[in-house]
Amino acid sequence: MPAPKINRKIPNCEVQATSGRSFKLSDLKGKKFVLYFYPRDSTPGCTTEGKDFSRLYDDFQKADCEILGVSRDSLQKHENFKAKQGFPFELISDPHETLCTLFDVIHEKNLYGKKYMGIVRSTFIVDEKGILRKEYREVKVKGHADEVLELVKKLKAQSLK
Repeated sequence: MPAPKINRKIPNCEVQATSGRSFKLSDLKGKKFVLYFYPRDSTPGCTTEGKDFSRLYDDFQKADCEILGVSRDSLQKHENFKAKQGFPFELISDPHETLCTLFDVIHEKNLYGKKYMGIVRSTFIVDEKGILRKEYREVKVKGHADEVLELVKKLKAQSLK
């Protein structure tokens, strides 16, 4: 299945998340949501990114927007990471790369000359109707959550018109 395109409905799939949640993306219909993909729990960049979204969580909620972090880590690792960092949002475990493949975030990476397939830090904003409104690829962590929040606020203002 090809990756969703901007201004197109995202495909539905079932996901497993922290707090014992199992749901379909279609269950989020009626609410905006941010899916941010990150490589691994408890690494410096991933921790900073999660903390940044956490810091702005109330502002995202005021804009009627949920935040969901996604990586290939297990639910147990996610639960530990979420608890240790105090994240107020759920983390989705994608060990079979269903969402990662759907959003085309698995690419070849290079670390110290070693090539491997891994998650490229990416973020997607989906509106109340399940339409993909914005994608950020190869995200740099610093300032990213703030940028996403500003776009979410603009989307909310547009929906009020």
